Amino acid sequence: MTDGAPVRLASAVLADDDAAMTMAQGRSRPAWAEIDLAAVAHNATVLARLAAPAELCAVVKAHGYGHGGPAVARAALAGGAGRLAVALVDEGVELREHGVTAPVLLLSECDPAAAATALSYGLTPTLYSAEGIAAFSAAATAAGRPVGVHVKVDTGMHRVGAAPEDLRAVAAAVLAEQPLRLEGIWTHLPVADGEAEDRAYTEGQLALFDHLVAELAAAGITAPLLHAANTAGAIAFPLARHHMVRCGLGLYGYLPGRSVREAFDAQAGGAQLRPAMALKARVVAVRMLEAGERPSYGRLRPLPARSLVATVPIGYADGVPRSLFGGGYEVLINGVRRPLAGAVTMDQIVVDCGNDESVRPGDEVVLLGRQGNEEITADDWAAMAGTISYEVVCGVGPRMPRIVVNRPDVPGA
Repeated sequence: MTDGAPVRLASAVLADDDAAMTMAQGRSRPAWAEIDLAAVAHNATVLARLAAPAELCAVVKAHGYGHGGPAVARAALAGGAGRLAVALVDEGVELREHGVTAPVLLLSECDPAAAATALSYGLTPTLYSAEGIAAFSAAATAAGRPVGVHVKVDTGMHRVGAAPEDLRAVAAAVLAEQPLRLEGIWTHLPVADGEAEDRAYTEGQLALFDHLVAELAAAGITAPLLHAANTAGAIAFPLARHHMVRCGLGLYGYLPGRSVREAFDAQAGGAQLRPAMALKARVVAVRMLEAGERPSYGRLRPLPARSLVATVPIGYADGVPRSLFGGGYEVLINGVRRPLAGAVTMDQIVVDCGNDESVRPGDEVVLLGRQGNEEITADDWAAMAGTISYEVVCGVGPRMPRIVVNRPDVPGA
């Protein structure tokens, strides 16, 4: 369902209050990110169907991977997600303050000082230390209600979580605290998108997780929710789905790694994920320069011929990496791919339009997204910049207004 003309939200982070929107593309600077919430809902539906009967938990940390946390959360729930996950207490608070009522899992143990805040906003903690257990037990006692918690075990990510040999003691410590309920046990898969030895490593993690869960069950310790799979794990390792999958990148329209894409194509029945973000601007100036001129900082490359050079008001402060210049990056203007004419600067880029004198100020420039028959994706950026698509979408800066261009055709989304 399209709302007609794009609507701009008052802040760079998507809010859910339509009254806060204005009909503008950027305010004083014509550069913006377009967010397709219908694509988010569609992707959630595809992922939920693929993972069923496991429940879909939509990961909306980092402001919904740069797309806008509360709005993405609502779209994902409309598309079939049953739960949400965030990294920080503040991210969960933001969801609640925008009216999101679904269960929200904290993916890391928060500072003990934040336990009371987390519980007051109905967030579900992840725990793996004695300090964290004590803090949430005290907060739950003060709140006068039982609290469901998840325990994370480190099976090979080696970042956070209980050591395998300590899992039983940690789970028992949770059960020993009367106000706490052991709702979930989980782990994380760092290379589920890899090949060969990475696949073997992931299989080893899953075997260890299953072994640990079985040991707990033998000791009389069980939890209603077991989960291990991120987007890659949910697709490439069906046995990792357990009761719930935690999908982040897939929710925003991208898949990590060749093996994951192949597994998705084999399982999705022809369904495709749709990128939910486009990055656009407008030409603000053009000038004809002679061959050999070297535009932008560093004067890094001479123009190969007399060329029309267009200035576009978006730069690395907005998430356009300087490394794209060396990677051969092109933007779309009037449906044609056009290379950068010089280094990306903080606020602007310059584009080599060759001998095309039809390019004028006001023309739309697509940096991410589709124009005519051409498309530029976050995967394209990542390949040129030597990074991953996660960093591309999360890196779109906070001063870029997010404009909703499409909403899911579901009440309340």
